[in-house]
Amino acid sequence: MNIACIFAGGKGVRMGAGIPKQFLEINGKPILVHTLQLFQYHNEIDKIYISTLKDYIPYVQQLVDEYHLKKVCGIVPGGDSAQDSIYNCLKAVEKENDPDSIVLLHDGVRPYVSYDVISRNIQGVKEHGNAITSTACYETIMVSKTGDVVDTVPYRKETFAGQAPQSFYLKDILDAHEKIRKRPEGYENMVDSCTIIRTLGQTAYMVEGNRGNIKVTTPEDVYMFRALLQFQENEQAFGLGITNRIGKRMEMINGENEEKKNSNS
Repeated sequence: MNIACIFAGGKGVRMGAGIPKQFLEINGKPILVHTLQLFQYHNEIDKIYISTLKDYIPYVQQLVDEYHLKKVCGIVPGGDSAQDSIYNCLKAVEKENDPDSIVLLHDGVRPYVSYDVISRNIQGVKEHGNAITSTACYETIMVSKTGDVVDTVPYRKETFAGQAPQSFYLKDILDAHEKIRKRPEGYENMVDSCTIIRTLGQTAYMVEGNRGNIKVTTPEDVYMFRALLQFQENEQAFGLGITNRIGKRMEMINGENEEKKNSNS
């Protein structure tokens, strides 16, 4: 059983939109729906569970019904932090599913993860026990404790950006959460599931992500997501990737130039 756990409990403070960012409409659909549909239509995903703000549970249920998201099996209230929300979702999954199920933990505001990345996560868990989606960094990463001066600059070739999904066997990630929750500091500084298992000394195995797999957090991210959707629509409308279309256009231009050259000679 492959189960997507979508956490959508953020309040969207950095977006400044007045409503949680996961419910902002882009191209006529809330961001959360864009995300859910990726898993709904993926043939390897069996079930979907969602954790969200308690007051928004009826609205999320309405969206599930409206968009015929038939794989959604549960909607649970989020917690005080992102990790609390994930834990609540995992506990709901535990009640109804085999502990050896594979769970893919994904942000509700990452609406452009590719189907291939989802498949790689599932295969990664089968091969290694976990799968952490990541992409190589193109920017130079600088480490600074104060934010005023650069302390260290790691080699760019050794730096990667962590994304989602982050995937595990259900029993393993629940056990990791239980151990972290027993600590006096709890989830303090636990920014994601990868941080949790690394804190416990476990090996985290990487799978390659896709560049468009952004987390929609700021207004600039909204514009980027719209551009990605436009790119996708162009590919679907013309039946060719943009690169292929440009290549074919160049071939045509070169052919025309060659014909002109021959006719003038």
